[in-house]
Amino acid sequence: MAILPLTLAAQNDSFVEPSDSMRTVRERIAASQGKTVPDLSSHINLEFYSSLAANIVDNRFDELSFKVNRVRMEIYGQLNPKLSYHFRQSFNKYSNPFSLDNLASSIEYANISYHHPNQKFSLVAGKQFVCLGGHEYYVNALRIREFSEFNATVGCYQTGLMGSFQLSPSHDINIQLVNNRSGSDGDLFAYGRPADLEKSSFPLLATFNWNGRFIDDALELRYAVSAGNLAKGANIYYVTAGNTWQRGPVLAYFDLMYSREGLDSQNRLSILQGDRKGAENLRNVHYLTLIGDVDYSPHPKWNLYVKGTWELAGIYEAYGDYSAGNYMTDWNAQACVEWFPFTEDRGFKLFLHYLYKGTILEQRAQEAFGTRIPDRQRISMGVVYTLPVI
Repeated sequence: MAILPLTLAAQNDSFVEPSDSMRTVRERIAASQGKTVPDLSSHINLEFYSSLAANIVDNRFDELSFKVNRVRMEIYGQLNPKLSYHFRQSFNKYSNPFSLDNLASSIEYANISYHHPNQKFSLVAGKQFVCLGGHEYYVNALRIREFSEFNATVGCYQTGLMGSFQLSPSHDINIQLVNNRSGSDGDLFAYGRPADLEKSSFPLLATFNWNGRFIDDALELRYAVSAGNLAKGANIYYVTAGNTWQRGPVLAYFDLMYSREGLDSQNRLSILQGDRKGAENLRNVHYLTLIGDVDYSPHPKWNLYVKGTWELAGIYEAYGDYSAGNYMTDWNAQACVEWFPFTEDRGFKLFLHYLYKGTILEQRAQEAFGTRIPDRQRISMGVVYTLPVI
């Protein structure tokens, strides 16, 4: 709220007034091409997701409340046949700029793309989606009622470069180099970087991604491998794979997501230490996630789905007081009914969703952390709507 007075005051001190003779970007490009009206495109979408949810913890009713889950604004389009742009901001996220990329985490996309005339190569520069594999990872967040723990915690929007190459109409590869975080080590690690580890001189993540489509595009595969550096002597590796079948009224997918981290960047195991004295981010951790989903649309106005996630978290190499092995198992089961009252507008839907989520801490985790995580359930109903402004 502190920025509101500054914003209002600035409205009376604009750099560009309507009476100024400065040409817009559209007008400048049109003039350079000798055109009066440029062949450009611009689209603005507003995205809303709101719900009423009843939460149950350890089989006891906790609370019933309304929530605005997501509000986002998206602007994208083309400057000319070779250049396009994409900007998207979420109004449900932290807004102060991070130290590394100088952007707030609320800004998810801020990039410009170059497309070669033959459409077989493109280059994206700026804040973008980290091109891991998987299906759930790529689905618009407005369509997901509950992400896996893996996809909910990985930093999926980062700043950098990506080159895309279309090998054939059914196969393409992406090669990407981005920051592995947006801010400092203190922003990435729950307890900061351990004092005996030097900061990374190259806090980057490199990814090789392959996408393939088969059987008249009914089967889609999204596979990727990634590697990066978190601190000197502490690297991170991802192996991610998505397998999707979509034909007629059925959409089904199975994802495998795996990370091997010299220093716990997802923080899911580290935070089990709570606020105990001397707590620091764990080392030599790995996370494995399996996701299965089946959607069925018996009618254009209806969609039903069931979804399950099973996840392991552990330490792959013993160190200090921590032995190697599995420490935690997360799982969730979901069922959802979606109704599209206006068949011609699939951007508007009402839903009823059920979630059961459980966590099992292995004996070694109970001994190390002395804690437990309660099971929880959630029954929610709500509305999702995308408003195409332009």
